Amino acid sequence: MPTRSISPNLALDELVARRKAEGATILHMGFGESRLPVFAPLVTALTAGADRNAYGPVAGGFAVRDAVAGYFTRRRLPTEAAHTVLAPGSKPLLMALQHVLPGDVLLPAPSWVTYAPQAKLVGKQVFGVPIPVECGGVPDPAALRETIAKARAGGRDPRILILNLPDNPTGTFATAGLIGELCEIAAAEDLIVLSDEIYRDILHVPGADLVSPAELIPDRTIVLTGLSKSLALGGWRIGAARFPNTEWGERVRDDVLAVASEIWSTLAGPMQAVAEYVYAEPPEVVARRNADTRLHAAVAKAVYEVMVEAGADCRPPTGGFYVYPDFEPVRAELAGRGITDSESLQRLLLERHDIAVLGAGHFGDDPRALRFRAATSMLYGDTEEQRATALYADDPLALPHIREQLLFLADGLAKFVGGSGGR
Repeated sequence: MPTRSISPNLALDELVARRKAEGATILHMGFGESRLPVFAPLVTALTAGADRNAYGPVAGGFAVRDAVAGYFTRRRLPTEAAHTVLAPGSKPLLMALQHVLPGDVLLPAPSWVTYAPQAKLVGKQVFGVPIPVECGGVPDPAALRETIAKARAGGRDPRILILNLPDNPTGTFATAGLIGELCEIAAAEDLIVLSDEIYRDILHVPGADLVSPAELIPDRTIVLTGLSKSLALGGWRIGAARFPNTEWGERVRDDVLAVASEIWSTLAGPMQAVAEYVYAEPPEVVARRNADTRLHAAVAKAVYEVMVEAGADCRPPTGGFYVYPDFEPVRAELAGRGITDSESLQRLLLERHDIAVLGAGHFGDDPRALRFRAATSMLYGDTEEQRATALYADDPLALPHIREQLLFLADGLAKFVGGSGGR
């Protein structure tokens, strides 16, 4: 049996935690977590649901599924409770779908570190397709057509297209036009679309809109979401999926529930109480989510500017809380110091300048590329008090603790590119 290792983002997070425990000062931007305090009413909902100690339905109780259905319906995706499933995070739902859906997998390159390993764990082949220059999260349409044709000519059967809107790792989202082109290809080539929209509620420009593939090809799109990113509940593990209102959609949902019944049984009752409250979207939840988004947008923009100043090409972030700089313009300078690919870029940036990021190779990108993902959400403070202050500050960039971390980043990158020694 082949040796397996834990996901690279989790491994890096554990490494940084160990080094910090040993006394190291590290700017940790390698883990995709929203480092913000828990919204107090969610603790109240969790406590109120603490007596829900029965297993209950595998899909989740009717009330929470109805709340999730309302959430999707308000986003132009009419949904009934019967077409939703709750789970301990969106990751197990994705894994269950890999088990029950036939065919190989088409992925944007780069894309989130978990998509490809999940597919390989169930014996599927993964085909990476480059993303468009202007944004991430979706494959370039022309390259997608070419990849499908080559895969089928080689005897493979690509049937699943995974999209991430907005995406991890580039922190951008695709235009309606691009989504439309991809949906046309999916329909013509008989692809099933898994639309991972866990960052959907973190769009940086107020009033910005995102078109879901489920609006355009509802009969062949399954949508996934969760609360780990938009409300900083990663450790609470709350995810949900929306299935098509068709005979096929019901069959896939039933198959996912069969897998769920043997793995996680159901989402924990207290977490269902939280999800029911959040997905109903009362005004206070919307206000808190909007406050999170304002902070994410401000800090991501500042980090983007630092990357560009350091000599990198970088897409301006428009959603989520990541930037994905490319240091190809300074390859010659970096090569003279042994930095020739994403692995050495990640490793030496940490070893020499105490900056933790995740290299491009982990995302299915070209391992020779001088790119990495930086999670800007890790810069809000080291204490709950600092993070709360950042969340509600009129100008979070003026706060001393955030300003200091941005200066730490800028100074470290300047020395890294310029050839100065470590700290």
